[in-house]
Amino acid sequence: MKYEPTIGIETHAQLLTASKMFCKCRVPPSSGRGRVPLSHRRDSMDNTPAPPNSLVCPVCLGMPGSLPVINRRAVEYVIMTGLALNCQIAEFSKFDRKNYHYPDLVKGYQISQFHLPLCHDGWIEIQANGRAKRIGIHDVHLEEDTGKLVHVQGHSLIDFNRSGIPLMEIVTAPDFASLEEARAYVFELRRMLRYLGVNSGNMEEGAMRFEANISLHPVGTTTLGTRVEVKNLNSFKAMLRALEYEIQRQDQVLADGGTIRRETRGWDEARGTTYVQRGKEQADDYRYFPEPDLPPLEIKREWVEQIRSRMPELPHERRSRFTSEYQLPSYDTGLLTEDRSVADFFEQAVAAARPKGIGPKVVANWITGELFHLLHAANLEITASQASPEQLVELLVLLKGNVINITTAKHVLKVMVDTGGTAKDIVTEEGLAQVADRSELSSIVDEVISANPDAVAQYKGGKETVLRFLVGQVMKATRGKADPNLAADLLKEKLCGD
Repeated sequence: MKYEPTIGIETHAQLLTASKMFCKCRVPPSSGRGRVPLSHRRDSMDNTPAPPNSLVCPVCLGMPGSLPVINRRAVEYVIMTGLALNCQIAEFSKFDRKNYHYPDLVKGYQISQFHLPLCHDGWIEIQANGRAKRIGIHDVHLEEDTGKLVHVQGHSLIDFNRSGIPLMEIVTAPDFASLEEARAYVFELRRMLRYLGVNSGNMEEGAMRFEANISLHPVGTTTLGTRVEVKNLNSFKAMLRALEYEIQRQDQVLADGGTIRRETRGWDEARGTTYVQRGKEQADDYRYFPEPDLPPLEIKREWVEQIRSRMPELPHERRSRFTSEYQLPSYDTGLLTEDRSVADFFEQAVAAARPKGIGPKVVANWITGELFHLLHAANLEITASQASPEQLVELLVLLKGNVINITTAKHVLKVMVDTGGTAKDIVTEEGLAQVADRSELSSIVDEVISANPDAVAQYKGGKETVLRFLVGQVMKATRGKADPNLAADLLKEKLCGD
């Protein structure tokens, strides 16, 4: 019998607030903040490293008698995310205590939301396997993060700096039927959260973590199989590998006549396998009850509409607009809209280029080609480049006017990215203006012809590809400054005229 999977995904995303969820302690700078563009951050963020257990107080240490206070900005970020995910925003919400015991959970319970989350019943559209599919969002809710265990030489130490950081949990419906759909979802979700500025998306810093629920059922049936949960998947790669392994494991168990147990499993990255953590007899085994120290939340419609009015254009909206407004192919729009800062840079450059007669496609080619190459080599975000959109356009104007050739333009762009200098100044200071004077270039072509008699003979004998070599020699003689088209024309004239 053949089986097919049903998958649901829970995403824990650290919110980019300055302070923790229920106290005024500063959020540690290493907590998933690393490379979020400055233009997207809404709070003052101190990047000074913090020693272990230095950013704590009685509240986030769970000391008796301490009282939590709700972080308004965190609530706002969850509502913003819910709106982006087409959710219903609850008019009444509350916090609950989620009881479980683990060394890094200082209180013995986590303040979370269970019965009345802030956002519910939404959806997101993904593109997978060549078609669009709508994935249901069960809810989006708020909770606090735990501390961090550090294992050193056989001992386990605890750093509570992370304890109490605002976490947003996004829970999907069991709507994924393949790894491709799961992959498309997590990348689109990350894109969206970065556009909103509520999460950095930096997996290597723990900014996003996943849990997956997987079951198998016979092909052609609709009754879902027994669900297995895989927890604490800390990267896209880990999540997809764990899903692939668990689907294969369950398929083998069923093929051998066994039954799937409802359980929670962990992921062993080194071995590439899941392993049993504990059995799970029912959906809710955390003994939730209302948090007595926090009042219920009443969400006013006016506040929701204010948040909606401040939301940026979302990735899928920008992709659609770039295709229609700028007539760009889908590949280009995908690259340009992957990051909000890149999309902003592109639009600023297009606005400056249009009056100069330079089209969006030319701008897109230079950003996704040479500029991306330089930024990647230097490990820089586009916001860290010293070349502004307007400076890039100035370079393209010089190229269009044949003041410089494309080889020189690439060199000038590198200097611009490194130093912030303008294209015009760099060309002047380094003497890079293109040699486009016919008489000046003619004498150089004569020298190249005299210095390469074998190549000349081959060309005259019918081997036309040799012309590229001769043009290269002209470029070398002019240190790359010659107009290659003019050089080719002069070579043809002189060689065919002999």
